[in-house]
Amino acid sequence: MAGLSAEVEAEIQHLEAMIARLEAGAEDPEDFRVFRLKNGIYGIRGRPEHHMVRIKLPVGRVSPEALRVLADVAERYAENRLAHVTTRQAVQLHHVHRRHLPELLRAVNQVGLTTREACGHSIRAITCCPYAGVSPEEPFDVTPYAEAAYRYFLRHPVGQNLPRKFKIAFEGCATDHARTPIHDIGVVAAVEGGKRGFRLYVGGGLGAAPMSAELLEPFTPEEDLLPTMLAIIRLFDRYGNRKVLTQARLKFLVKRWGIAAFREAVREERRLVKLTASGEDLRAWQPPQDPPLPPLPSPPRKPFSFAPGFEDWRRTNLFRQKQEGFYTVLVRLPLGDIAPEGLRALADIAETYAAEVRSAISQNLLLRFVPEEALGGLYEALLKAGLAHPYAHTVLDITRCPGADTCNLAITHSRGLAQALEAQLSSLPLVHDPGVRSLSLKISGCPNSCGQHHIADIGFYGASRRMGEREVPHYVLLLGGRTREGEARFGQVVGRIPARRVPEAVARILKRYQEERREGEGFPAFLDRVGAASFKPLLEDLQEVPPYEAAPEVYQDLGAEGEAFRVTLGRGECAV
Repeated sequence: MAGLSAEVEAEIQHLEAMIARLEAGAEDPEDFRVFRLKNGIYGIRGRPEHHMVRIKLPVGRVSPEALRVLADVAERYAENRLAHVTTRQAVQLHHVHRRHLPELLRAVNQVGLTTREACGHSIRAITCCPYAGVSPEEPFDVTPYAEAAYRYFLRHPVGQNLPRKFKIAFEGCATDHARTPIHDIGVVAAVEGGKRGFRLYVGGGLGAAPMSAELLEPFTPEEDLLPTMLAIIRLFDRYGNRKVLTQARLKFLVKRWGIAAFREAVREERRLVKLTASGEDLRAWQPPQDPPLPPLPSPPRKPFSFAPGFEDWRRTNLFRQKQEGFYTVLVRLPLGDIAPEGLRALADIAETYAAEVRSAISQNLLLRFVPEEALGGLYEALLKAGLAHPYAHTVLDITRCPGADTCNLAITHSRGLAQALEAQLSSLPLVHDPGVRSLSLKISGCPNSCGQHHIADIGFYGASRRMGEREVPHYVLLLGGRTREGEARFGQVVGRIPARRVPEAVARILKRYQEERREGEGFPAFLDRVGAASFKPLLEDLQEVPPYEAAPEVYQDLGAEGEAFRVTLGRGECAV
């Protein structure tokens, strides 16, 4: 376990001093808020002394040692004893008491993780395709480039006080695993004339006004990657909207200027960056070298297993690597959650069966470089640990944000809906249909799209409706979201459905698709043919709200049974 750098220790000591002053009534709460957000510490709904702590997994990597530390801090400090894996290759711990923050930060920093700039108006986690380095589709491994960018921008002055949060994603595959079109900068591997480079996209983002990123350059040579990224960020820092928070993301600047004018501004700014390449403007940038293969495991040979569920797991949770004889194995985490016992078991399993562990934006973890001859033994080890959930990256693998359990901006308890949907869908024979199984389902507790509902085949976000003196929890249904390189298509709103009736709505949508599709027709093509609006009559009766006396349960949110539903919004911090 590494020691802390002087820089990190100074930040933690400053946090300790601020907490002591805050509890003594001598610290400005707003100053504390600004400092804690810069260090990945959010407020929790209704409990000012408790916090959510977001821990970055740099470009998705996490060592077995770090898994054990995450287990320790979740067990000691998170009230629910869970680590929540996010859609941005990070881990969140919820309801951590303020007094435990410094010791938690010390623990995670000692194993190469950080909370720094996981929140606030900063460059957030730089995400990377989880199959980078092992995918047969990629022209080269983008991991070292993503890592170099992550190290460069962490604590860099240019990213400390941006107009708004800033998100970057790296992709090497033809398949858009990293969802590059919804990022401020999307970086996609390209080769031209035998030379490495990238296609750069700018100005994507979700939220209440989703926009797809636009192509900045068809080919940026690898030596120009960091200067170009720095030029984009400097322009955003200089010209982004600092007066209206809802108009502050880079996407609004690109839209206001137009992509042609923005492209020219980036080229000029990059020229200036390269002319003044010194100090904090641009440290010496050399394209990184390809990393060597990690030390490969030598687990016991057991290619098959007769344990229950092995065939389903093998069909849905394996990714064949370009390295012959090896697989990447998806460890599906229902609801994105994993307990300390699971983290420790996974660390032990990884040390025996895999060379690397990475996280995916699907809220799952991946074991990489698992020998084909050991898959049966790995499955049995995962099964014993309660981690052998099949159907990864299928309709049963539901993405969700934390929702009103903790978030100040959430309207509904998205966790409760995800649980209800998984239970409902698991009982339906139609989910074994490969066409149905391939759909994506994503849930957010509010319109801000932390659950990425805009880019799901079937997406939902939390809403409410007043019926007399009572409020009724609802979800807005969107159909037809998707991404591919260079294009994000956002789901179309189809209706607003009471929370309790959403599982039935999803069942009807899937059943209609199964019954009316043409041979070989996937759900996106089916929607393009019939139109999302054609589902409105099918769901019309589900949108009716009966009187309270007739169905009081409809007036309660999933995940908050027994409680009267009421929209209670606090001061949002996801945008700060």
